[in-house]
Amino acid sequence: MKKFTAVSDVENLQEIIKKALEIKANPLSETEKGKGKTIGLVFLNSSLRTRLSSQIAAQNLGLNVLTLNAAQEAWNLEFADGAVMNGDTVEHIKDAIEVLNQYCDIIAVRCFAGMKSKEDDVNESILSQFEQHAKVPVISLESATRHPLQSLADCITITENWKKDHKPKVVLTWAPHIKPIAHAVGNSFAEWMQEMDVELIITNPEGYDLDPAFTKDTKVIHNQEEALKDADFIYVKNWSSFDDYAAMPEVKENWMLTNEKLANTNQAKVMHCLPVRRNVELSDEVMDGENSIIYQQAKNRIFSAQAVFNEILDGLNAE
Repeated sequence: MKKFTAVSDVENLQEIIKKALEIKANPLSETEKGKGKTIGLVFLNSSLRTRLSSQIAAQNLGLNVLTLNAAQEAWNLEFADGAVMNGDTVEHIKDAIEVLNQYCDIIAVRCFAGMKSKEDDVNESILSQFEQHAKVPVISLESATRHPLQSLADCITITENWKKDHKPKVVLTWAPHIKPIAHAVGNSFAEWMQEMDVELIITNPEGYDLDPAFTKDTKVIHNQEEALKDADFIYVKNWSSFDDYAAMPEVKENWMLTNEKLANTNQAKVMHCLPVRRNVELSDEVMDGENSIIYQQAKNRIFSAQAVFNEILDGLNAE
């Protein structure tokens, strides 16, 4: 593996899930693999699970870890090509990446969607510069359009919890929120589920359809009750409008997941990437109930990261 920004970078999804589960059973089995190598974790946005799980995963492999909270601790970055930097920006992203090339064997970066320019976000205006200018492997810790480490953790979690002999029905359901939220988790989950042996359904209100470049031919149902019927897994996530970019069209129906709605499912396991706004996206009764596997998902973020770092190190060690 030369980089990790999308499911297309994974040669064999089932093999990396299997590897992650082996790592989970013995996370300290390869503590010398990263010895003498450094991973730079660059955060342009806030983080809890991604930051801590990535640090733990890297340390489990013996990597030296540099963590940069770039939005708070670095110079104000300029991202535009050809910019005349006579304003608030002090360092161009190209120069920052070139310095990271000198310090790091792997660069992992987290950069959210700006939610202002649809073109910039769809074209990954920040992550693409890391891919263009980095001379070492680049890992996405979340970008404008995808959250691949979260999606791999989701695949691991579904695999752990699916023990029956029929294809599971997995429903990605929109949830309410108080502000416009980016599409990365929804896009990414849809993309990765298309590589799993599941029946994927997406349900959201009118006006909230995700980018068809990610959902492709996945069935989208605008009636949540209909979509949830007989579901085995429910993934709860908010996102804003894609067509009317970053808008929040009015929704009159109650889309928050409750135990009453779960009664219509096949005792569905409930998932969420966290953080979650309780009693807005998810009711307390669901969040804290026996159907929730949300904290298991969160723990699996360690093993998704470690499986990916392991693959990247295999490539570096083979050079």
